[in-house]
Amino acid sequence: MRPDARLLAILYALLWFQPLVLADPPPLPVGLDWITPSQDKTHFVLGKTNQRIVMWGVNYDHDDAGRLLEDYWADEWPTVVDDFHEIKALGANVVRIHLQTGRFLKAADQPDDANLARLAKLVKLAEETGLYLDVTGLACYHKRDVPKWYDALAESDRWDAQCRFWKAVAKVCKESPAVFCYDLMNEPILGGGDGKTDWLPGEGFGGKHFVQRLTIDAHGRSDREIAKAWVDRLTTAVRSVDDRHMITVGVIPWAQVFKGAKPLFYAPEVGGPLDFVGVHFYPKKDQLDADLDALKVYEVGKPLIIEEIFPLSASLEQTETFLERSKEHVDGWISFYWGKTIDEYDKKNDIPAALTSAWLKRFRALSPYSPAAGKKQDE
Repeated sequence: MRPDARLLAILYALLWFQPLVLADPPPLPVGLDWITPSQDKTHFVLGKTNQRIVMWGVNYDHDDAGRLLEDYWADEWPTVVDDFHEIKALGANVVRIHLQTGRFLKAADQPDDANLARLAKLVKLAEETGLYLDVTGLACYHKRDVPKWYDALAESDRWDAQCRFWKAVAKVCKESPAVFCYDLMNEPILGGGDGKTDWLPGEGFGGKHFVQRLTIDAHGRSDREIAKAWVDRLTTAVRSVDDRHMITVGVIPWAQVFKGAKPLFYAPEVGGPLDFVGVHFYPKKDQLDADLDALKVYEVGKPLIIEEIFPLSASLEQTETFLERSKEHVDGWISFYWGKTIDEYDKKNDIPAALTSAWLKRFRALSPYSPAAGKKQDE
C-alpha cells in the first residue's frame, strides 16, 4: 500500500477527475449474494444469477489521524458504523480492510478472541450496509506494534503462525456472503539472496511499513520456489476452514518498474490456488502505453482487480485515460477513504479539508453505482 504523504497533490489532481463510465454496469442486488469468478475466469459474477459484477470501492486502511482500524474499533465502534455508511453513500460496493498480525495473534498458537469477535461484528456491519469486504491480513504496518515473539520466529514457524492467523479469520468469515475475498498479505516481497535481518525492509513510509518479506534467508531457493511454498501453505490453511471464499495476494506490479518483468505470485507454478489477480497500480507520468503493457502482463486467465490506485505521478488526463483504457483488462478498482465525511471536511474550512471533500465528492461521481451514474445501490 502506498501512504498518503503526497495527499494534497493527489487530491488537487482529483478535483478535476471525470467519472469513469463502465458500459452497462450491473445493478447491485437487494441483499448480498456470493461472488465467484465466472466460468470462463474472465470476470466476477453473482452466485444466484450469474450476473456480472464490477467491484468499486475503497481501502479503509487508516483514519484521518493515521490510526489503524484495530486502534479504535473497540472504543469507537459508532465511528466505524458511520464510516461504512459514508462509504456506501459514496457509491462503493467493496471495502478493503487491513488486519494486523499482532492484533489477531497473542502468541504463535493463540488467536486473540476479542479482536476476532470484533471482526465478526464488522462482517455483520458489512452485511447490514450492503458492502463486500476484501479482507487483507498479516499486516505489520506499525513496526512498534509487531510482537517481538513474531519477529523472532524462524521462517517455517512464522508461516505456521500466519496459517493460524488465517484459520482463525476464515472461521469467523466463512459463512458470510459479505466477504468478497481473503488477500493473504499486502505486497509480500522476496529479497533475493540470503542473510536478511529484518522482515520489514527499509524505513517504511509515513510511519507505516506496507511491504513485508516472506523470508530473511533464501537458503539457496529461487524466489518462485519460496513464493510457491508460501502460497501453497497459506491457501491450504484457509481451505481447511473455508472452501468457498476467493483468495488473492495484493502485489506490487514489478512489470511496471522493470521492463520485461513477469509476475511472481501469479506465475503458473505459483498462483494456481489464487482465484484472481490483485495488483496495486499507480500510472506514471507520460508512460501510458508502457503502463498498459505492464498491466496486460497480469492478465493470466483470471479476473483482475486494481486494489490500489491514485494519480500519484501521472497527470490527471493521463490517469483518466489509463483508467478508461484499463476497462478492457480490469474487473474492479479500489481507491482510498480516511474516515472523514464530506460534511466534516467542509466544516473544517481549510485547504487540505476542502481538497479532501472535493475528492470524496468526485469519488462519488466516479462510481458506476452512484446516483450520478444512474446506478444507485439498493439500500
